[in-house]
Amino acid sequence: MRLEKCWFCSSTIYPGHGIQFVRNDAKIFRFCRSKCHKNFKMKRNPRKVKWTKAYRALHGKDMTQDSTFEFERKRNRPERYDRNMTEQTLKAIPVIIKARHERLKKHITDRQNPGKRKALERDNKELEQDINMLPKKLFSNVEKTKVPVKVKVKVVQQQTEDRMEE
Repeated sequence: MRLEKCWFCSSTIYPGHGIQFVRNDAKIFRFCRSKCHKNFKMKRNPRKVKWTKAYRALHGKDMTQDSTFEFERKRNRPERYDRNMTEQTLKAIPVIIKARHERLKKHITDRQNPGKRKALERDNKELEQDINMLPKKLFSNVEKTKVPVKVKVKVVQQQTEDRMEE
């Protein structure tokens, strides 16, 4: 069973699925669904369409450089069957998948760190600009102790005479 890749979005095309387009120069383009085929006919660049793998790889959204991708690469030369080698390969597959998932998690957290840092800087800047809106006793105690202080605020509900009568 041969699994092809979509020319536009790089997703897997299973046998019996998708569309094939053959250009006049005999170049074959395979598409996983009509969405990809229509975008190709509209002459859209896959690197500029946000949902494609090419866009995600180009803009650092997906992990592109990893040694675990070598195992997935297509090889066109035939290999002699060896039972021991096949057994070792099948045992190694879960380990490789686990390593890939761990690296993917690390990639995602590394990608999110700059955004978190910027948000923290933005919040600190806003706090510095509007520090005069806070009660003075709040941050005078904090400056002395350098420990976060919890402040208890008593809320008194005022009842008007109209509500008392009802």
